[in-house]
Order: sequence, then structure tokens, then C-alpha cells
Amino acid sequence: MAKIDVTFDSAGIPLAGHLYLPDVPAERPRPAIVVGHPGTGVKEQTAGLYARRLAEEGFVTLAFDAAYQGESGGEPRGLEDPAHRVEDLKAAVSFLTTRRGVDAERIGALGICASGGYALPATAGDHRIKAVATVSAVDIARQFRLGADGAQDPAVFQRMLDAAARARTAEARGEEPPVLTLFPDTAEQARALGGEHGFEGFEYYRTPRGRHPRSASSLTWSSIDRMATFDAFAAVPLIAPRPLLMVVGTRAVTSWMSVEAFQRAGGPKEIHWIDGAGHVDLYDRKQYVDPAVERLAGFFAENLGE
Repeated sequence: MAKIDVTFDSAGIPLAGHLYLPDVPAERPRPAIVVGHPGTGVKEQTAGLYARRLAEEGFVTLAFDAAYQGESGGEPRGLEDPAHRVEDLKAAVSFLTTRRGVDAERIGALGICASGGYALPATAGDHRIKAVATVSAVDIARQFRLGADGAQDPAVFQRMLDAAARARTAEARGEEPPVLTLFPDTAEQARALGGEHGFEGFEYYRTPRGRHPRSASSLTWSSIDRMATFDAFAAVPLIAPRPLLMVVGTRAVTSWMSVEAFQRAGGPKEIHWIDGAGHVDLYDRKQYVDPAVERLAGFFAENLGE
């Protein structure tokens, strides 16, 4: 399998990607899959893992850094702009349509965590995406507004919006705006602040298990008010009749979001449960990733053709 460094444009911002090509020669152009990373991730982490594994199954795959993150361009760094994240996925599809060896009529999308949420409206509005799948999907806006488990006190988000407003005012006055730090200093603090889900994120992003120097450790506060009115699931009914697969861990505290999106979808649709897996387990733990990849490969083979 070959991995090629590529760049492409997303609404004027250069994005950096890794294009994975199967080793086995093909007699005709191959189906391709765009793979989006979690909100704070980069292409070298779980998105790259799934892209590589699916390339081993015969697909051309593209993992890339979202705008404002990783090796991609965009200022300010650490901006999480939901509308632009959707645009990034469409731009990745556009890039694949230009590649020799890719069948432009057989392109799918896979979103992991936040990109699972973004892949849904991207697919809803872009008929070039013929099939869409998610792993541990979340609507990042719902997660900030309602909490990972959906039970957060509404006052928490209101206070975050207050902080976002102060940051915008500081920037307008020429001052250095503060940033929203994503992870505390220790695993104990992560568990105290965010429960088991908070600890899982800390363990992946802040320890040798999954840490990468370009993975985001903070967001701009202006990211928060951009999320306030975003709804990743509003356009889900427009995906039909194209197929949807949602892969979810049975222990994932965020699973309610995949269930909500699934219920809105018209079909054909499938929700595939990975027994015993938490949200972050599906990022890299082999005993959970293996069955997830097996189902994803089958889904895309069925709907994009091998």
C-alpha cells in the first residue's frame, strides 16, 4: 500500500492530506472513501488508521487535516468552524474526483466522532457522496450544548457563550483573546471534570497511546458561538435513498447521538453495535477496530462496488 502526501483547496484554505492507494493493480478506476478525523484530531491518528485499513480492503482512501488544524492552513489556529468542516469534506470529495484511478461515481464518506456528525450534512448536500458511514458519531455542537451524555446543565453552555463573547470583544480591541483549553493536566482531573468519557479522551490525546504533536489542545472561544446554532442532524433525511451505516460502541456515553441521527434517516440505514466498546475504544483498540473495519469494508463494497 502506498501513502502519498497531497494538498487541496477548501474555500481558499489549503488542506494537507494522506492519500492511501492499494497495492494490488486494478483493471478499472477504484471506489474511494474520504475519512474525516475527530474534532481535535489529525490525519495521523484514528482517521489515518481507518484510511489505511480500508485501503488494504481495496479502496482508495483520503485522510486529511481539517482547516485551522494540523498541517492544513487557516487562521486562527484551533478554530472549530462547523460550516467549514462540512466544506472540508466536500472539498476532499472534489479532490478525489480529479484523481486518476478513482471512479468519481463511486465515492463514499466516513466520519469519526465529530466528523461523523459533519459527514451527515456533507452527504445530505452533496450527491457525489454515494454512501456514508460513521464511527462513534457525535454532533459536536450537541456535545458542547448538552454534554457528552446529553444531561449537561444548560447554564454551562450559557457561561461558555459569555466567555466566547468576551473573547470576541478582546480581539476587537486588539488584545490577545484567551483560548479554551480542552484537556486538564492529569488523568484524575480529566475523570473528575468529564467522567469516564473525559478520561478516555485524555488517555488517547494526552498520553503515548494516541498523542500527536499537531493534535489540537485548545480551541478558539469563537468556535463556541459558531456551534450554538449548528445542527449536524437537521438534514439527515436528505441522505436517503443513499445508504447510511453508523458504527457505535455499546458502552459509548455518546451513543444517544448516533441513535438520534439514525432515527431521522430515511434509509436504507443500519446501526451496527460493537459489543463492549466505548466511544474512544473505536479510535484504535484492535479488538474493536477490527470488527468495525470488517463491517465498514462490507458496507462500502456493497454500495460502492469492489
